This record gives sequence, structure tokens and C-alpha cells, in this order.
Amino acid sequence: MTRKIAFYGKGGIGKSTTQQNTAAAMTHFYDQKVFIHGCDPKADSTRLILNGKPQETLMDVLRQEGAEKVTNAKVIKQGYSGIQCVESGGPEPGVGCAGRGVITAIDLMEKNNAYTDDLDFVFFDVLGDVVCGGFAMPIRDGKAQEVYIVASGEMMAIYAANNICKGLLKYAKQSGVRLGGVVCNSRRVDREQEFIEEFTAAIGTKMIHFVPRDNIVQKAEFNKKTVVEYHAEENQAHEYAELARKIIENEDFVVPSPLSMDELEKMVVKYGIGD
Repeated sequence: MTRKIAFYGKGGIGKSTTQQNTAAAMTHFYDQKVFIHGCDPKADSTRLILNGKPQETLMDVLRQEGAEKVTNAKVIKQGYSGIQCVESGGPEPGVGCAGRGVITAIDLMEKNNAYTDDLDFVFFDVLGDVVCGGFAMPIRDGKAQEVYIVASGEMMAIYAANNICKGLLKYAKQSGVRLGGVVCNSRRVDREQEFIEEFTAAIGTKMIHFVPRDNIVQKAEFNKKTVVEYHAEENQAHEYAELARKIIENEDFVVPSPLSMDELEKMVVKYGIGD
């Protein structure tokens, strides 16, 4: 059975980098079949898998040629290690709602049977936190059964993670979506791992993996590749392999209990003051 996962997290936290490197590790180390559906109007959720090749977005085809021309062959590209990629795209800048584009794109992919039964995973890479109905759609309508939040020990990343959990709590009953854990994409802030572990325990989940900061990630990105493709023997490639393994084997899915603002502020102040 294909597992459908949504990756959420604060803008700029490294969510797209994390999910692409995880997808590459799943295919390279564990022979999994992965489909990435980018749900960001910037259309950059598959750049490393496709080695920077420009990809015509689904919304571009829809605007220019109409819904009947949105075929799998036209909008789905195959990249590193056989990973299939589609980008929703969005409206012209300053016009329309990008969230509506996500809804339209996922519905069209389902209508076209793009998420085939032979896939092991479908990744939805979703913009920002859950404040817009369109970007909440993968969890609201049951398009994704699992959510992983990418965060760090920075204050705003934790606020965003808690906000995402509020959305999960809101939609869990109607859609059955569950939280699989929080990925810490390290920013090397003080007591970062301890902070994330306390936060995740407080909301009823776990830090599924701590991804250390390593400049090899940026080097690989400059070469338009994931770390796994760029240098599969690097330690960071094995960190993503470990994250991939933990997701593959994960059976611990919860409805989170987000913190109140007062509770969250107290925790943030605690780690801001330090020892």
C-alpha cells in the first residue's frame, strides 16, 4: 500500500532539501519507489532530484492549454533513481490564490491515476505552516495519512511546528491524518536537540531524527543534486539514510496535543536563558 506523507515546516527551514534528500536515500539505500508532488508556487520541491532542470508546472499547463491537456506524460518528470516528480506551481505573481492551485493540482493527479499502486511513497512538499485552507488540503481532505514536521531549535521554527500541530488536531478526526514525528534540521543553536526533544514530548510525539548541519548539503545543492547523488559515501548521506529508514519503519503515529501560547512561551524562555 502506498504511504502518502506531507512534509510541513516554517518557510526557509530546509523542508524541501530534507524531503528531497530523504527521497533520494529511500531509493538509493532501500530500493523504495517514490513520487514527489511539490505544493509550493515557487516550484522548487523537485529541483535537486531533476538536477535543476526546469519543469513545466501543472498550473502552467492548465492555464495555457486547459484541463484536458494536463496529462501525466506532460507534467510528471522522472529524476534521480527513478523518482517521479510533479510541481503544482501557482498563479501569476500578485494574482489569485496559490492554495487553490494545490487543491486543483492534487485533484487532477488523482483523476489521472498518477499515484499508482506500485509506489511505496508519495511525498507532498507543502509551503509553510497551516494557515491557508489550500495548503492545509493534504491533511484536511485525507490526501496524506502521515505528516512529518521539519523544524530546528530556533524560536520561530518551534512556533510554526506548534501551529501545524493545531491544524493536525483540527483535521485528525475527519481525515484520519496522524503525526509521524518532528525532523530536526539542525541550525547549531544552543541545546537544540534537548529543546526539540522536550517540545516533541510535550506535544505527544518524538523527534524522529536529528539531522546535523553539514556544508556538504550546500555543495550538493550548488551542483543541483541531493547529497546521496553527489557523494553517497559522505556521512550526511548516511544521516538521510537513517532518517529514511526511521520513516520506512515508523509505526508511531499520533494526534498531537499542541501547546498553549503560554506553555510555548515558557519553554522558549527556558531555552533562551540557558544554563
